[in-house]
Amino acid sequence: MRIEKIEPEIEERFVRASGAGGQNVNKVATAVELRFDVAGSPSLSEPVRARLLARRDRRLTDEGVLVIHAQRFRTQDRNREDARERLMQFIAHGFEVQKPRVATKPTRASKERRLDSKKKAGQLKQQRTRRDWD
Repeated sequence: MRIEKIEPEIEERFVRASGAGGQNVNKVATAVELRFDVAGSPSLSEPVRARLLARRDRRLTDEGVLVIHAQRFRTQDRNREDARERLMQFIAHGFEVQKPRVATKPTRASKERRLDSKKKAGQLKQQRTRRDWD
């Protein structure tokens, strides 16, 4: 998916960043708060939307809005690019379909090996005990 396709659905707000920034930190709003409504996006297909909403991501609100806060860099442009890259990475996860897990059972030989090792450990412990306490 291309960023141009979802451009109208992205909401950006520039806020003051916390942390280092020198004299500009209290004057210039360099941090970016990017919002994307995953639940209401017409650009995303239903399966992709469902996979994204099913992710347990702290950036997703209860209403299904993804909030990305980017303040890694000192300029608005770099933070804006960073936020958009992270948005595209998040959306890319929705296109990845995980293959279903196939339940398996341990083989007979592996069960026997496990039981044998347990028996050996028990015998070793048995040998350690002294029987001449009297």
